[in-house]
Amino acid sequence: MECMYILLMWIGALLPGPRTCFNIDTRHAKIIKGSKEAQFGYMVQQHEADGQKWLLVGAPFEKSGEHQTGDVYRCPLDSKPATNCSRLHLGKISLNNVSERKEKMRLGMTLTSNPKDNSFVACGPLWSYECGSSYYSTGICSRVDRSFNFTHSIAPAFQRCETYMDIVIVLDGSNSIYPWYEVQDFLINVLQKFNIGLGQIQVGVVQYGARVVNEFRLDDFRTVDEVVAAAKNIDQRGGEETRTALGINAARTQAFKQGGRPDAKKVMIVITDGESHDSPDLQKAVEESEKDNITLYGIAVLGYYNRRGINPEAFLREIKFIATDPEEHFFSVTDESALKDIVDALGEKIFSLEGTNQNGTAFGLQMSQAGFSTHIVEDGILVGAVGAYDWNGAVLKETRHGKVIPPKSSYTKEFPEELKNHAAYLGYMVSSVVSAQYGQLYVAGAPRFNHTGKVVIFTLTNSGNLTILHSLDGQQIGSYYGSELAPIDLDEDGLTDLLLVGAPMYFYKGWEKGRIYIYTIDSQGSFIADGTLGPSEQAHDSRFGAAMSALPDLNGDGFSELVVGAPLEDNHKGAIYLFYGQHKSIQPKYKQRIAAGDVSPGLRYFGRSVHGMMDVNGDELIDLSVGSLGAAVLLWSRSVVRVGITVNFEPSKINVFNKDCFRGGREVSCMLANVCLNVTARTPMTDPKTVALRYSFGFEENRYSPRVVLDSTEEPQPRDVTLRTDSQHCLQVYFHVYEVTDYTRPVIFTVNAGLQNTEEGPVLDDGWPTSLQAELPFWNGCDNDDQCVPNLVLQSSSDLLDR
Repeated sequence: MECMYILLMWIGALLPGPRTCFNIDTRHAKIIKGSKEAQFGYMVQQHEADGQKWLLVGAPFEKSGEHQTGDVYRCPLDSKPATNCSRLHLGKISLNNVSERKEKMRLGMTLTSNPKDNSFVACGPLWSYECGSSYYSTGICSRVDRSFNFTHSIAPAFQRCETYMDIVIVLDGSNSIYPWYEVQDFLINVLQKFNIGLGQIQVGVVQYGARVVNEFRLDDFRTVDEVVAAAKNIDQRGGEETRTALGINAARTQAFKQGGRPDAKKVMIVITDGESHDSPDLQKAVEESEKDNITLYGIAVLGYYNRRGINPEAFLREIKFIATDPEEHFFSVTDESALKDIVDALGEKIFSLEGTNQNGTAFGLQMSQAGFSTHIVEDGILVGAVGAYDWNGAVLKETRHGKVIPPKSSYTKEFPEELKNHAAYLGYMVSSVVSAQYGQLYVAGAPRFNHTGKVVIFTLTNSGNLTILHSLDGQQIGSYYGSELAPIDLDEDGLTDLLLVGAPMYFYKGWEKGRIYIYTIDSQGSFIADGTLGPSEQAHDSRFGAAMSALPDLNGDGFSELVVGAPLEDNHKGAIYLFYGQHKSIQPKYKQRIAAGDVSPGLRYFGRSVHGMMDVNGDELIDLSVGSLGAAVLLWSRSVVRVGITVNFEPSKINVFNKDCFRGGREVSCMLANVCLNVTARTPMTDPKTVALRYSFGFEENRYSPRVVLDSTEEPQPRDVTLRTDSQHCLQVYFHVYEVTDYTRPVIFTVNAGLQNTEEGPVLDDGWPTSLQAELPFWNGCDNDDQCVPNLVLQSSSDLLDR
């Protein structure tokens, strides 16, 4: 009996109980280290390109020379023990003809891989550019192809400066201009008013008389000081004739072509002191200039006429004809010394040419930080712009055919003007879902809306028509509801089943634990609240939900999974949680919690980013990538198997009336149990497809049960066996029954199976039983169908006299 008791205690230890460890291996993680100062690991993204598997790692504080631009690393995912990552140097990429400010642009803060063409997008949402004395943080993204070559920049919120102009000054240098230094001083004063530089004003100077001389080209100088220094060295060329038409034609056909920018506003300033000697050609010269979209200013200097008492009427008429708008673009001064009096007025007229930007958004997008989030959609890239419209936020789109910018009025209903001071941050996260009713719908989070957060579901056409179909509202002030979004297609049928919304700052029981809200998408396209997910009860300041990623099926049940980051858990060491999918929902209790300390003691902010979409190590199982401070961690999935157990008895019932054996000098009922074990793989397994099992068997006893004893040939201790997934292991267990006290209760024979080594190899499916209790009944003397039919006959007679 003592041996039997020990055996049953071991069996009890194998019974399934609460577990927070399942099929993500924590003992053999691969840790790719980088610079903590560069925030290596801020974002991780599994990526396949150039015929290889890679891990893209964002490092938004990385330096490029003296500037902290940020960058992206590519890390090969191969079998080598050490991983040597290489920088892509995307911080060097620039927009043409733009005066950029790349300092702290945070490139690599956003990473989005496109598995369809193996390209990816990396963004620096704080990229800025200079307009005048101001900097505008519109954000920029770089698209990189499958060979890791930069293809083009994506900057849907970028707008050219109002001062994005090519200005050519056509200067009369004939003999009648006197004194020359007055004209030169005027030229210098005007140039000092201009915001000269990349993305702003370029200036070229043409001097003419009887012939034309290009003093300097549009792209010769990049600063005001350089242009002014060049202007100081311009000498009067002289000449007996004033051939203004020739000067205008030369400026149009040569000066604007040499160093000119095709998309810049073209301005020509003609300064002359007399009627042209080629006046018959003037009309055509002006008309051709207008066809080239050149705005002409005419400045008439009347010094020569006033000094000689000549009527300037014809001269003034000619200069007004040159001016594009005779009222706005025409100036006249009494003599050369009076030119200084029109410097300010001329500058104001030129700077007012652009007014508001051409697309009519004016200042609305100039601090937008586009690229704070991105999402690949069917025909382009969805871009979140949290700073647009006074930090109310916006969603933009970049397509092959250009940028898509919905009007501000598109958001008014859900984001009323009276709440704009709340700074909703719409576009903090963008994503999409696929509905049976509507097809692809876009989703965007606004975690600061009304302080509680909001998520909007909308359509967006390439003409800029944005229509909000649904909105979901947060419940708690400051929870940052909508800062993370994760759509999940549970059964991989192409339709989104769930939308998960993160609120990582959700406050619960005195701690900032975090929470995830679950929404089911029904066949009509409605979003129905369906519970919440949370971290462990012991978690304190966790930020659970700060990162989320849907995963393909990990355990072989046919449903997608979810991994959630909690980077502040365990005093900022961090943790991740694995949730398993089920029919039409997510299992409410996490299957596995992996703390940073389970992987490596030095990790911090583990779980700040998570991603899993591919088999990294070649075992046909999806693996996880997790971002940490100064590190990227690769966690391997383990195969999932089920153990099948069958038991049958010979004979099938205990007949205590036919005791056929002698044990210990007593008659007993001898029995045989045939036990078979087999292993079924739920997920792919690499060769050798074997599983090392440990199993045991025994009987359940209590005071009402008969006494059951294993024969002396049977060993009560656990047994080991190694099985292939296509084979089975069978054995015969002999036992006998005696001292029967209760014939109504069957004998319970229990078989338990487990793994010999729980740290290596596959894991058991925790939703599948690992024990079998087989009942062995007593024979009741009835037929084989256990149905006893009474065979009673009642005979009666009466002694009453028959009347």
